[in-house]
Amino acid sequence: MKTLNYNELLSILSYTLDQNNLQKRYFIALAGPPASGKSTISEKLNQDLNLKGFPSDILQMDGFHLDDAILSSKNLLPRKGSPETFDVMGLKSFLIRLAAESEVIVPIFDRSLELSRSSAVTILENKKIIIVEGNYLLLNSHPWNELNNYFDSKVMIHCEQSVLEKRLIDRWKGFNLTQDQINQKVYENDLPNGVNVIQNSIEADYYLEN
Repeated sequence: MKTLNYNELLSILSYTLDQNNLQKRYFIALAGPPASGKSTISEKLNQDLNLKGFPSDILQMDGFHLDDAILSSKNLLPRKGSPETFDVMGLKSFLIRLAAESEVIVPIFDRSLELSRSSAVTILENKKIIIVEGNYLLLNSHPWNELNNYFDSKVMIHCEQSVLEKRLIDRWKGFNLTQDQINQKVYENDLPNGVNVIQNSIEADYYLEN
């Protein structure tokens, strides 16, 4: 597996987009384990593509988190963030809409509240490149594998497990949790989810080192 740095990836994507007439929307999947840096990289990529004259916007997989009430009813709240706690078909329907419709209002995930907010952001007609960001976009299991054909370019972020572990611990420390609660979230949920992404995703077009 050959990994790229960010500037190499940006150069390749820019060249690819320059060769594409962009008569229809172009979808870039940006996947990776929890705490691999997907949100930060997607924001930077979005900014840089727009600066280069490629009008882009972001669709967050996290906007399709199931609500805590639904997760509780299914005894899935402790597993929040795992593949089965998302509305995958809802995400698929928005990919279809974005491919067919000019302007689409999409949900986002509010990390400060730890919940999804529907109808929160408008993706405008001129945004021809959609960066779809999320852990499980390339997961090779049902129903996630129904998304594969909607992506024109597939990017997987590579990150050492020790780095992921440290980032995850630091992330949860900001939520005023006890050490036991942090350990539960990291070692019983987030890290196993990350291993799942690494081991069970389809091959990406590009691998980004972060």
